Amino acid sequence: MLAVSCQLANAVVTLRSMSDPLADITAPWLRRFRQSLKRWHAQHGRDLPWRNCRDPYKVWISEIMLQQTTVVAVKPYFERFLQRFPDVASLASANEEDVLRLWEGLGYYSRARNLHRAASAIVEHGGEFPETVEELQQLPGIGRYTAGAIVSFAFDRPAPIVEANTLRLYSRLLGYRDDPRSTVGQRLLWSFAEKLVPSKGAGEFNQALTDLGAIVCTPTEPRCGDCPVASCCRALAEQAQAEIPQAAKRPEITELSEASIAIESKGRFLLIRRPEGARWAGLWDFPRFELSPLRSHHAPRDEPAAPNDSLSNSRRTKKNRDRREAIGSSRGAMTATNLPASPLKAAAPQEIAQLEQRLVAEFGLVAKLTERLTQIKHSVTRYRITLDCWHAACEDSREVTTELDNAWVAPADFEQYPLSVTGRKLADLIVRKFGKDA
Repeated sequence: MLAVSCQLANAVVTLRSMSDPLADITAPWLRRFRQSLKRWHAQHGRDLPWRNCRDPYKVWISEIMLQQTTVVAVKPYFERFLQRFPDVASLASANEEDVLRLWEGLGYYSRARNLHRAASAIVEHGGEFPETVEELQQLPGIGRYTAGAIVSFAFDRPAPIVEANTLRLYSRLLGYRDDPRSTVGQRLLWSFAEKLVPSKGAGEFNQALTDLGAIVCTPTEPRCGDCPVASCCRALAEQAQAEIPQAAKRPEITELSEASIAIESKGRFLLIRRPEGARWAGLWDFPRFELSPLRSHHAPRDEPAAPNDSLSNSRRTKKNRDRREAIGSSRGAMTATNLPASPLKAAAPQEIAQLEQRLVAEFGLVAKLTERLTQIKHSVTRYRITLDCWHAACEDSREVTTELDNAWVAPADFEQYPLSVTGRKLADLIVRKFGKDA
């Protein structure tokens, strides 16, 4: 009879948890969870350059850099950035190109531009760093998580946080099997985060949560045996940690072919500043064109239309630009195919003719493609791009007919310009092949 009563009691608890995942988050549960996490973090917390710091500016810079980027990749950028821009005033007074040059290679370049804009806004309002989540969210590029991280890490005030590591951790603790990225899922996780964060020591507590997610509660093969809060984890109790959280839907990959043309005239090469709304807005690049319409086998007809990378037709909404702006970095998302410098016979005559016509139509330049320099493969969000890099000779005129910012630049001066990652690879190749004084 006692066994039956226990089974019924467990069934009631399970049903209650399914209907309200937060029902079991009681005061004793919170106390046990917080104490266990604090003890663990004292011994196992990560030693990072931006930790143990109450400077909101440094916390802000680190949090923006860490968005969609690994800690290992961020460390050298963080240190260089602070050497150049040690405070909000120096960042606000900088030229945007200087900011982008330091950010080059880190990806998601709208982050750097928003940092610059937000710094200017702070200085314009007296230079005092905002201290509340609500005020911080009024600044460009600062969402709810970043605002909460700054408030808790820098000012040690209670503020909930939900990012990649804690999203995974919270979902497993609650045994939440639905999509944690949905509206309902986000509402639940933020409510849970609000319950978790203590009124005192919020900064260290939130850092402990992110560390636990990064070190122990990993995406694959979580180290449940080492977890200090394993007794609090519903997913572990149900042996569902491998299934939770529900995986994000992978976007359908679209193959694109593009061409980048290094147009040379009297030892200088044409660079174009990519306009607002274009991929990598604000950076400089060699003229670049989409080739997919010329190579239809790369893009099946039933696929959605791919973004046209013609610079004169690149005005897009901010939402779409931010979604597409993530360039695969040299950490593995981009590879260069070592094609030998090839004569024009390597490409279809129609393709060469159309590229030369595009140069006339969009830049007013009569130039002849001379050789294919290399091929680069990289990814931008759901697009997998094969980029053929060409050299073209332009002897008659260097007058460019475009409204876009442009410059004829000697290879020795490439370093002065913030370039896209593919643009930098091509620039480095030009220096090696033609010399700095081409």
